[in-house]
Amino acid sequence: MIELDPQQAAARTWFESLRDRICAEFEAIEREAGSEAAFEYTPWDRIDPSGEPGGGGVRGVMKGKVFEKVGVNVSTVGGTFEGDFAKSIHGAGDDPRFFATGISLVAHMTNPHVPAVHMNCRFLNTTKRWFGGGGDLNPPLPIEEDTADFHATMKAACDAHDPAYYERFKEWAETYFYIPHRKVSRGVGGIFFDHLDGDFETNFAFTRDVGEAFLDAYPRIVRRRMDTPFSAADEAQMLEWRGRYAEFNLVYDRGTLFGLKTGGNIDAILMSLPPRATWS
Repeated sequence: MIELDPQQAAARTWFESLRDRICAEFEAIEREAGSEAAFEYTPWDRIDPSGEPGGGGVRGVMKGKVFEKVGVNVSTVGGTFEGDFAKSIHGAGDDPRFFATGISLVAHMTNPHVPAVHMNCRFLNTTKRWFGGGGDLNPPLPIEEDTADFHATMKAACDAHDPAYYERFKEWAETYFYIPHRKVSRGVGGIFFDHLDGDFETNFAFTRDVGEAFLDAYPRIVRRRMDTPFSAADEAQMLEWRGRYAEFNLVYDRGTLFGLKTGGNIDAILMSLPPRATWS
């Protein structure tokens, strides 16, 4: 167990509470579809390269009727970055010690008309302290109503804190969630922010509102589309699109790299990969 200061403890507690409410909502959707699927939780511990306890986390996974596979992870880790990796992390170039706590979620859906989704919120400490995160919608078959709904909800969360946030973080998501070797975007975007340092309470409040916006928007979209009929061609398009998603997460995603470089739980790190995918 690693010791937490009040800010670190507050962030961890909120990430865990958001996890609990998201998982309960997703399980409720499964009940509405006539499924008894529920999350299975697996705790894991991390040992720092120094040999000292380095925190850990809990991996939650559910495979159901609506959610073909959804993973919700919460982790709280700390220790020392190895080698030159520290130089790539905000504020760690001169001091490789770090602390990180956060929630990460990826849902791959059974119905191709229900968009897959990614969301994460995190609090990192090096010689600096900052929040990062966001959420982005990844539909195999984009529907404008759903895209507009998701973006409008994220925009409202941003506007409540800074009128410049939405356009800035929307553009950041468009740049970040892009697959250069395919020359395509991973999905229809959302928001992405990082290195949000400064006043803890201000930035923590914004990060909480991003998490609440996700919990507001995504279940509504799922319920809107989960009973839509789909064809074999629709499913084939979904599986091919999932291959693109897997390519991004394995080649470009910074969260994947951070988890691997800091000795995180492999199953938790790779829970973002889809249960099925095709490459034609």
